[in-house]
Amino acid sequence: EVQLVESGGGLVQAGGSLRLSCATSGSRYDDYAIGWFRQAPGKQREGISCMLSKNGYTWYGNNVQGRFTISIDNAKKVGYLQMNSLKPEDSAVYYCASVEPTQLDICGAWASYYADWGQGTRVTVSS
Repeated sequence: EVQLVESGGGLVQAGGSLRLSCATSGSRYDDYAIGWFRQAPGKQREGISCMLSKNGYTWYGNNVQGRFTISIDNAKKVGYLQMNSLKPEDSAVYYCASVEPTQLDICGAWASYYADWGQGTRVTVSS
């Protein structure tokens, strides 16, 4: 089991930026995927981005495409989500998730694909 801890959330004004981190521990493979999801109050969990360590494949949801950038530090096994041009509708609890080994050459917003999840970090964007 991989333990995941998110950090970097907080309060930011619309148009601002935040960078979320997803620190992992207990990972045994160099082939893994990091996914980012979010859930706003009263809404369903939404997959927003993912990345594969083995080939650098990335995927973004339509709501964040062009504003958010996912990355992985493979040496540290830490995932990042750089969020720019934030909007009030980006306010949510953000979760990172991981799976290893990946079995696939792509990733996406399939919550059932990920084996381990963090506790989440809250992002609030004020207007």
